[in-house]
Amino acid sequence: MQTAIFFDCEFLVTEDARRRFWCGPYDPDPVIVQIGAVKLALTDEFQIVDTLKIFIQPFDRNGVPYELDPFFTKLTGITQDVVDAEGVSLSEANKQIFDFAGASKLWSWGKDELNMMATSCYIAGIEPSLPANRFDNACQLLLAAGMPYEDIKRTPSSGLVSYFGIEHPPLRGHDALDDALSIAYVVQHLMSEKRLSVSDFE
Repeated sequence: MQTAIFFDCEFLVTEDARRRFWCGPYDPDPVIVQIGAVKLALTDEFQIVDTLKIFIQPFDRNGVPYELDPFFTKLTGITQDVVDAEGVSLSEANKQIFDFAGASKLWSWGKDELNMMATSCYIAGIEPSLPANRFDNACQLLLAAGMPYEDIKRTPSSGLVSYFGIEHPPLRGHDALDDALSIAYVVQHLMSEKRLSVSDFE
């Protein structure tokens, strides 16, 4: 069975940190706290084969644990208690996503691998478990399927299902798994309508 992995990451942020490019004196490094991933079959009924949600204990470049900012918790719904109880090390998270992906390419809405692998692994001083060429940008898939470029630029991953009018279970924006599911549901729809084919994922 040919499959593709759709994933999303939630990474540390404080209010307006994005506008400051995370360079303010009190801004954390943008290391990941949550990964969500969906394995989608590219043949047969384009079914969702499996899902994965990982919470990660975030540490700064000196190995000191980060405390989640209230803005981050309000944005994502992720609390300090959840991270303390369920969070794994970045090394363990990388191993889990490596095992989950198998030989499949990983797609995000943009380039979340830069936070998942490049930034977070650099800050932690560890080797990424997957090279950059295992990842690709799901925006390219929707462009190939005919979604206008201007609409792609202004539509977040969480807004894709609404954009295409797809019925779906309740999803929460800025939850990594739910955002990954939003992409997967849309790709499912486009594959079933033959607006995408297996060759588009090569």
